[in-house]
Amino acid sequence: MTMKVSLVLATLGRDLEVADFLKSLLLQTYKNFELIIIDQNKDGKIDAIVELFKCNLDVQHIKVDFTGNARARDYGITFAQGRIIAFPDDDCAYDKDVLAKVVAEFSSRENLSILVAGSYDLASSRFSIGVNSPKAHYFSRFSMMGVEFTQFFDRNRIDGKQLHLDHDFGIGSKYSGAEGFEMLYRLLRDGNIAFYTPEIKIYHPDKDHYKLGTGRMLMYSTGIGAYIRKFANQRDVFIWYYIIRKMFIAPILKMLLALVLFNPKKLAYSFYNLVGIWRGFLAYGR
Repeated sequence: MTMKVSLVLATLGRDLEVADFLKSLLLQTYKNFELIIIDQNKDGKIDAIVELFKCNLDVQHIKVDFTGNARARDYGITFAQGRIIAFPDDDCAYDKDVLAKVVAEFSSRENLSILVAGSYDLASSRFSIGVNSPKAHYFSRFSMMGVEFTQFFDRNRIDGKQLHLDHDFGIGSKYSGAEGFEMLYRLLRDGNIAFYTPEIKIYHPDKDHYKLGTGRMLMYSTGIGAYIRKFANQRDVFIWYYIIRKMFIAPILKMLLALVLFNPKKLAYSFYNLVGIWRGFLAYGR
């Protein structure tokens, strides 16, 4: 019996991008999957698009009267019937063999709970957002890989009580960003085995580049600071690694490099990254 994959797609404000993702699902070589769309739009923005694909895809189109990416994804989990679950973004696209390779990895790797794919810029071999590497490897909470839309979870190997997102994190929540890293850290701390491979390709436009401006970095980095503070409040001694790395060493080194390269935009980007992390850390409080 093949593994069924459940894809929970939370969406708000996008339509053409959603259509592109659905087109990429039509091309999947692996067919045992379902799509659960948690639609936060109030204007029926994607209704006609979803109807076009319903005859060829197993789709549940669920409209909700709330907003928030983490809350929507959590709600979608309650409808999922598959053993493997994932949370694609509404502006990403899958390479044609993504689901086939995901199922193959979970089938061949004993005790694997979490699989993370590579994030690539659209129609490109260049890495996009998140943490990526050219080499496949197992990883721990000290070297977390990917980003939330590249993560796949085996529900048979994970404590169901832990497979949820914190609604304080993510777009539309108190802290914009880091919902995937918060959950990933928590699952790894719980002893789940995780593997990353760049051979599974998920396409997503690169929006973390400094040329796009500092506002986005300032917004999303607050989530990083907040999730670090969350685990620090729990007296998790291992989170000190991220306090030292994310709140001191990495941003300072990036700013120094920008100074050496005489790159004022990259300097500002790195500075606001540091400001955002500290802002989130202090705002989360006790």
